[in-house]
Amino acid sequence: MILRDSKLVLCVLFLAGITACDEPQTGPVEVSAIGPPPRLVNPNLEPLPPPSALLLQATAQGLVRFDSAGEIEPALAQSWIVSDDGLRYTFRLRRIDWPDGGRVTADEVAARLRAAVSRASRNPLKPVLGAVTDIVAMTDEVLEISLSGPRPNFLQLLAQPQMGIILNGRGTGPYIVSHADSAGTLLVLRSTESEEDPEEDPGPIGLLLRGEPAATAIARFAQQDSDAILGGTIGDLPLVRAADLPAARLQFDPVSGLLGLEFKTVEGPLGNAEIRQALSMAIDRQALASALGAPGLAARTALVPPGTVELASPSQPAWTTSPLPMRRELASRRIADLDLEEPLHLRVAMPDSPGYRILFAHVRHDWRLIGVEAERVRADAPAELSLVDRVAPSVLATWYLRHFTCEFSPVCDPAADLALEAARTALAPAERRTQLATADGILAGLAPFIPLTTPVRWSLVSSRLTGFRTNQFGRHPLGELIAESE
Repeated sequence: MILRDSKLVLCVLFLAGITACDEPQTGPVEVSAIGPPPRLVNPNLEPLPPPSALLLQATAQGLVRFDSAGEIEPALAQSWIVSDDGLRYTFRLRRIDWPDGGRVTADEVAARLRAAVSRASRNPLKPVLGAVTDIVAMTDEVLEISLSGPRPNFLQLLAQPQMGIILNGRGTGPYIVSHADSAGTLLVLRSTESEEDPEEDPGPIGLLLRGEPAATAIARFAQQDSDAILGGTIGDLPLVRAADLPAARLQFDPVSGLLGLEFKTVEGPLGNAEIRQALSMAIDRQALASALGAPGLAARTALVPPGTVELASPSQPAWTTSPLPMRRELASRRIADLDLEEPLHLRVAMPDSPGYRILFAHVRHDWRLIGVEAERVRADAPAELSLVDRVAPSVLATWYLRHFTCEFSPVCDPAADLALEAARTALAPAERRTQLATADGILAGLAPFIPLTTPVRWSLVSSRLTGFRTNQFGRHPLGELIAESE
């Protein structure tokens, strides 16, 4: 199955007769994002695949945004002040108009931010925005966000594309969509500051954004028909390796986040924490990380990565102190003690991509060693476990822990939820750290998740894109891909 995808890329490259010499190009910057056609969607209502996230951050800026290095810079807000106690953020808006010509007001921006944290919101950042207690417009150009407790990395959340400000399906830039092909697969973006005739060729200031499958995007890049591919994951990485492109073109972001398997049910044997722990302790993470082939890929056994703000030393499962053979022997005994008539059979939901198939093959092999059979099913199919591959939007322990509250996970403990709520309202940093450590310790014993490795985010970048920088959030502003105008 893995060779099938690799051959697809190689056949496309052979038929095109490419040499991958990567000569500099001129004209509009052409970017392929792995995924469906880009759409300007409301992130409070539906998910944002990579193409739509890129479109949103380019055309619907929030109060602040990430620069190419992943640092915070002004966007709708030209400046901001944080109170000494860290509980109030006061933003002054730039003088800027909506696409229909009306002036952007603080009241409109506040209303859209309140919608993101409202009870009905499905925004993926909502769980870590619970510290927001009020969002009010002070004047037409000033708004204030109040928090129940200080959050040192709050601006990192506001800079995510999920916090972009949209009115009537349109944002305020810094780019606008000036053209689209009939299928909506290819969009032409133009700077809102450009005074060129939108009917003319976009020229060097323009941007072309596509959403397409990884194999197609890689073939296009190899033929020098695009300048970059963004949104790559471990699932598509084997396709890049098969294309044999110059090593300097492949870039990896130093992201953190969750890559592993979450339990979707507590029925049957999976209702027992010792069985969930047995499944986790049986996996050879070092072998898996080596097989996945990303440089510096780290094995993970804890829910929260080490060094995370407010939880520098996360709880490790008790079994991590034992060597792998001893762990597998213990796991085998626990499975055997179930005294099942047939081997325990588990369905694992994940996308059908070559890198994810490598991951599953290792998990299935390791589970067979302890008497468990695994079956890979579609990502949207019913399953006992499912793959999680998400990049952390901020350097905060709560993002990891809140994935496994009773609101979101069938494997949970109300005591951990209470500790997280106490941490949310704690004013003293020491008290917040104590409560987070309590929640983390409970979840470590509960085993609602099987951590495997660090997530992987890769890009293919031509030598022309001198402004491209890898960063810890994997966010790459389209307007900063070229450091200086051509």
